[in-house]
Amino acid sequence: MGNGELAGRSISRKRRRQRWLKKTWKRKALKLKEKYDPMEGSPMARGIVIEKKSLEQKQPHSGLIKCVKIQLIKNGKFVTAFAPRTGAINYIDEHDEVTIDGLGGSQRGQMGSIPGVRYKVIKVNGVDLQMLVQKRKEKPKR
Repeated sequence: MGNGELAGRSISRKRRRQRWLKKTWKRKALKLKEKYDPMEGSPMARGIVIEKKSLEQKQPHSGLIKCVKIQLIKNGKFVTAFAPRTGAINYIDEHDEVTIDGLGGSQRGQMGSIPGVRYKVIKVNGVDLQMLVQKRKEKPKR
C-alpha cells in the first residue's frame, strides 16, 4: 500500500534524488565552500594588514584599485581585500587589525573589473571603515 504516484514516500524519495541536481544544494551538502575557502565558511574574518598595494583594473576599465594584503588570524592564510570608497586606504595602516567580508561576486568569484579580489575591508581596529571615511569616528591608537 502507498506505492502510487502521489504517495508520500515516493514523493519524498523523488525530491531527495532531485536535490542533488541543484548546484547550490549540492555545494552546501558536500561542504565544498569550507574546503577551498580561506575564511572556512564563515561570513567575516579578522586579519592583520601585511602591505598596502594597488592593482590595475581589467579591460576595458582603467585606473588603480587600492587593496591590502592580509594574513588571517584564524588560520594564517593570506588574502587580498579591497578598500571600498574614495580615500579609505588612507585610514588603513600596516599592522592594523581589519575585519573582512565577502565582496559579493557571483559564484564565489571577484566582482566587476577587480582581478582576483574576493573580499572587502569593513572595519579597522574595531571601528567601521565607513565612519572613518566620513570623519564621524577616529581610529583608536594602539
